Amino acid sequence: MKQIQIINGPNLNLLGVREPEIYGTQTFEDYFLEIKKQFPEYSIHYYQSNHEGDLIDFLHKIGFSYDGIVLNAGAYTHYSYALADAIKAIKTPVVEVHISDIYAREGFRSTSVTGVNCVKIISGKGLPGYIEAIEELIK
Repeated sequence: MKQIQIINGPNLNLLGVREPEIYGTQTFEDYFLEIKKQFPEYSIHYYQSNHEGDLIDFLHKIGFSYDGIVLNAGAYTHYSYALADAIKAIKTPVVEVHISDIYAREGFRSTSVTGVNCVKIISGKGLPGYIEAIEELIK
């Protein structure tokens, strides 16, 4: 069975309550159940951390054995060269996801230093962007 890992970065543990006008009212844990139902033939896992080093350590841990990674690095997307280097260092393909449209928000959000090392960036599709990312990894 193929293994896909979803990794969410800082503040994404607050989905459902954080700025619902931007991020919606559904928790990621609830949406994750929907994702798993949509891809029953895959072993899909979920990890979230608010700490940059934990995200890097986790990428190192799974980045040579999983079939794909869906990453929403949150604010680290825009300035974490350490996270970008971790993505570049691993063998597992990574698709970057953003719930909101990072190109239509504050100017600093329009730069993705991590996305340079990803196979694709999906931005502004809401939570369904995660499903699109998994589909991208499957094809």
